[in-house]
Amino acid sequence: MPLEPLKRRQFITLLGGAGVWPLVARAQQAMPVIGFLNGQSLDRWRPYVAAFHQGLSETGYIEGQNVAIEYRWAEGHPDRVPALAAELVRRQVNIITATGGPTTAAKEASPTVPIVVLSGGDPVRAGLVASLNRPGGNVTGVALFAYSLGPKRLEVLRELIPKARVIAVLANPGTLSDPEARLDLEATEAASRAGGQEIRILNATNEHEIDTVFATLVQGRDDALLVMADPFFNSRREQLVALAARHLIPAIYEWRQFAAAGGLMSYGASITDAYRQVGVYTGKILRGAKPAELPFIQAVRVELILNLKTAKTLGITFPITLLGRADEVIE
Repeated sequence: MPLEPLKRRQFITLLGGAGVWPLVARAQQAMPVIGFLNGQSLDRWRPYVAAFHQGLSETGYIEGQNVAIEYRWAEGHPDRVPALAAELVRRQVNIITATGGPTTAAKEASPTVPIVVLSGGDPVRAGLVASLNRPGGNVTGVALFAYSLGPKRLEVLRELIPKARVIAVLANPGTLSDPEARLDLEATEAASRAGGQEIRILNATNEHEIDTVFATLVQGRDDALLVMADPFFNSRREQLVALAARHLIPAIYEWRQFAAAGGLMSYGASITDAYRQVGVYTGKILRGAKPAELPFIQAVRVELILNLKTAKTLGITFPITLLGRADEVIE
C-alpha cells in the first residue's frame, strides 16, 4: 500500500537525517582541539584570552567555527598544574598552550604533543628548548624575559623619588629557586650598590606574609617599594595595590594590570601582545608548522605605565622625564 504524501515526505526526511547526522558528527570530530592551560583564573585573565583569540583569528581560526578549545585553569594553585596538563594529554588535544606559569609541567606531560608556551624567563636555561632559534623538540613559544627588569624598575623608582633613603624590595623565596628570578634579584642588589641606594629585601610566600611585609614597611619607614617579578605576586595584585594605597607607599610593579588596578606605576613587557603572539603560533602549528622549527619569539615591547590619580593621592608629581617616556598615563 503506497504511503500517504505527508508520511512519504516524513519518511524521506528521516532517511536524509540519518545520513546527515553522522556527517555532522564526523565534522565535529575533525575540528582540531586546543588545550589552553593556565596557572591563573579566567576572571583575571579575560583580556589575555581575548588577545590569544585575536592571534588565532590572524591565522584563520575562530573558536566554535573551525577550532575547539578545552580550558584548564589552576586558579593560582601551581600544584594543580601537572594534573591539568595530564588531563589535556588524555583528552588527546591537538596542541597545548601553556601560559600563566605552567610551562615546565606542560612539557613534562607529553614529549610529543605540540606545545606553545609563554615563558617568563629564559626558555633555554629553563630546559624547555635546545635554543631560541631552533627549539628542536615539541615546544616553542614566546619569551617575556620578565626576570631581567628588576634593575630598570629600581632606576625608574629612583628617578621618581631621588631622595629615597631606603627602598624596600619584595621577593618570593619560593620563586628564587628559578635561576632567572635569583639572578634578577642579585642584579637589582648590584644596581643599588652601584648607585649608592640602600635597599631592604623583604620576603613573602603567601597572603598573610604580604600583610606582614607592609606592617614592616610602615615600622621601618621605607620610602618606596619595588615588587619583583613573580607569578604569585601577579595573582595578588589587588591585595598589593590596596595595601600600598592604605599605607601611602609609592610602589612599582611588573605588569600594566597593577597600574590599571590603582598601582602607582608599572614597567614590564606587554602581556597582551605576548598572548596575541601565542595565538598566532598556535594557529601556525595547527596549519602544519613544526614547533621544532619555529624560533622562540622574544617579546621586546616593554611599556611604562603611570597612574596620575594614584600619584595625586600619594602627593607625588611625576617628573617630565617619566611622563615623556610613558607608554600610557592613566588618569
